[in-house]
Amino acid sequence: MQNQRISMTESQLRVFSWGLASFVIAISVFVWGDMISWNILPFNNYLYFPLFGLLAFGLMWSHYVVAVIRLITNHNKLVVQGYYKFTSMLVLVSLLLHPVLLNSQLYTDGYGLPPGSFQNYVASSMTWVVTLGLISLVVFLTFELHRFFGDRKWWKYVSYASDAAMLAIFYHGLQLGAHIQTGWFRFIWFFYGLTLIVAILYLKVLYPRYQKHIHKHA
Repeated sequence: MQNQRISMTESQLRVFSWGLASFVIAISVFVWGDMISWNILPFNNYLYFPLFGLLAFGLMWSHYVVAVIRLITNHNKLVVQGYYKFTSMLVLVSLLLHPVLLNSQLYTDGYGLPPGSFQNYVASSMTWVVTLGLISLVVFLTFELHRFFGDRKWWKYVSYASDAAMLAIFYHGLQLGAHIQTGWFRFIWFFYGLTLIVAILYLKVLYPRYQKHIHKHA
């Protein structure tokens, strides 16, 4: 199985990681700006909150892809530490701004606080999808505690919950994201979803089995 690994230097892995993050940021900004014909001023919470949703999911997706490539190329995580540190900060900011901008504007407009305020923004049949997004947010914020509890045996369940939250956010965007309903970006979104599933299967199923195989025959 060792022969199946892809050859990639540390520098190439770094370039790939930063390039993927740059691609995600660029395509998110482009599809967002194109939909509003680049009328980005005056600042409006309703106008900007979708951008941060696109950035958060796209960058988290890139984390999965980079993790898979790093393992396949047999490199230490320290090689892409700078990439993870910077993009994780962007993810955290985007995760918070996406719901905060929307809910603060709904409150300002007199619709109250969530979850009741959601009924004034989406159809009643879709409020559960918005709630699903909020639950996923809580899971992602909990995952940020990996710095303190990542070495605990029970942490794997938080990791599984984070994977489930990623799939939930994919569905959340598919159902509610105006930028994803039609056009070329819908195909990009499905590409995100398909490769995300492949990455999760590799990280949680295939790679652990490979490691057990290696240790068994060491």
